[in-house]
Amino acid sequence: MQVYLPIAEVSVDAFLLLGLGGLVGFLGGLFGVGGGFLMTPALIVIGIPPAVAVASGANQIVASSISGAVSQWRKGNVDVTMGIVLLAAGILGTGAGVALFRLLQRAGQIDLVVQLSYVVLLGIVGTMMGIESGRAVLRRRRGPRPPGRLHQHFWVHRWPLRMRFRRSKLYISAIPPAAIGFLVGVLTAIMGIGGGFIMVPAMIYLFGMPTLTVVGTSQFQIVFVTAATTLLLAATTHTVDVVLAILLIVGGVIGTQIGTRMGQLLRGEYLRGLLAAMVLAMAIKLAWDLVAAPLDLFSIAVGK
Repeated sequence: MQVYLPIAEVSVDAFLLLGLGGLVGFLGGLFGVGGGFLMTPALIVIGIPPAVAVASGANQIVASSISGAVSQWRKGNVDVTMGIVLLAAGILGTGAGVALFRLLQRAGQIDLVVQLSYVVLLGIVGTMMGIESGRAVLRRRRGPRPPGRLHQHFWVHRWPLRMRFRRSKLYISAIPPAAIGFLVGVLTAIMGIGGGFIMVPAMIYLFGMPTLTVVGTSQFQIVFVTAATTLLLAATTHTVDVVLAILLIVGGVIGTQIGTRMGQLLRGEYLRGLLAAMVLAMAIKLAWDLVAAPLDLFSIAVGK
């Protein structure tokens, strides 16, 4: 069933958009990520203009993250103090990112920058996820390792402005979480991502947070940062396609609930390996689109 998207100015199959929203929501609930790093490039691949894909995809992240965050909150997996630090810095980053988005849009380079950024980012993330997944599989086959400390202390733990994050059982500087939150805010505005795939490994491997708390806290922060991004982009760039957003939201909410439940039943290392393969495939497709010769070498634009 074809539907016309008024802001994107293209017709797309409605069931394709529902399925895409459901798949990304499922992955978000499974891994505690917003899913925008898959949603936005997937929309670009099916023909949605990159600027519209960024702004409209953020709506789906808001809805699916709310669904996942509520589930995690009920289970007690949200560190509110850590979430507030990430959120405060993320809002500032969002403002800076939206200003940069408008600047690139006026220069006529936003589509190129978005697509090129995804090629680089997905290539790096996919490779790192694949390596980590392979190592996890090998560790499982070698058998259990002797228990170590709750978390390792790195140089970031010695920074000033220390805060106590009771739910995560941490006493660390607030500067690194704030820096991560600011970066995620900028990337959310420019690329339409929730930023969970950056925050989750940072909170686990850099801060030493428990994995279950990481997932819930990540989704808590993603809800508010992506909501702020959506409002700012809608008000300043007018690139939010409501029809597209609604279809993605419906599929995303359903997929997130399923993913949250499945995450407690399945082995994560194999799923992360599959996700890494999907991410790398998306990066290759976007890279090919950038260098391949277009079907129509010339076009004529008629001024209004």
